[in-house]
Amino acid sequence: MARVLVTGSTTGLGLAAAKALLDAGHGVVLHARNSQRAADLGSLADRATGVAIGDLADLNETRNLAKQVNALGQLDAVIHNAALPAEPERIPTAQGHARVLAVNVLAPYLLTVLVRRPSRLVYLSSGLHTSGRESLDDIDWTARPWNGRQAYSDSKLFVTALAAAVARRWPEVRSNAVDPGWVPTRMGGATASDDLTLGHETQVWLVTTDDPAAAVSGRYWYHQQIVRPARAVSDRAFQDGLLQKLMTITGEPFPSITDPARA
Repeated sequence: MARVLVTGSTTGLGLAAAKALLDAGHGVVLHARNSQRAADLGSLADRATGVAIGDLADLNETRNLAKQVNALGQLDAVIHNAALPAEPERIPTAQGHARVLAVNVLAPYLLTVLVRRPSRLVYLSSGLHTSGRESLDDIDWTARPWNGRQAYSDSKLFVTALAAAVARRWPEVRSNAVDPGWVPTRMGGATASDDLTLGHETQVWLVTTDDPAAAVSGRYWYHQQIVRPARAVSDRAFQDGLLQKLMTITGEPFPSITDPARA
């Protein structure tokens, strides 16, 4: 049985994935943004390996979240599920970053480099990543007029490229990105047209199955099928530039494969 951290597991696809994993007998570390959200988990928390608490919009809380997770023991997998939708204005975090960038990109990066390295990683993407700008200029939207839909699309391009970069830098780790589809969660809205169940099945499958079809890394998935992502995702120069940006913003270097502190 696998031990899996699911970020953003108090609602939506994260909650569905956590329930599916628990029902299958796996150990799950749940994640809640704050104590109130953790309390809302009710009996689900009693079935879990633990509940880690931290607001992913705050870099310091994300660092503390990584410490909580590490204290619970070695994980087999992480599903980086938590994300924010497009926001109508640039909402700064405690550190002054655009909140969409912080939650959708900076937090997955920090957890990747600070949580002891599992054998499988899944990053939630979106079909809108194909509308992301293939540019690393002003990724924090401090110079440009704010465009919420573009900022969201950019963030999903970045996190998809992060999954591919991790796969290349850590070849012993299966790192993949998943498009869950446009599903009727609180984030997707009631008019979303994709199947809610299918929205979480691929990521659960990728972190638990022994199916040879899932024994790959650096891929982009939709409903258990590999599809072609945006061109920039597979561009090594774009991946490396993104990692450098994230290292600069967070102050956390991306560890090498031989770094014992992260293994």
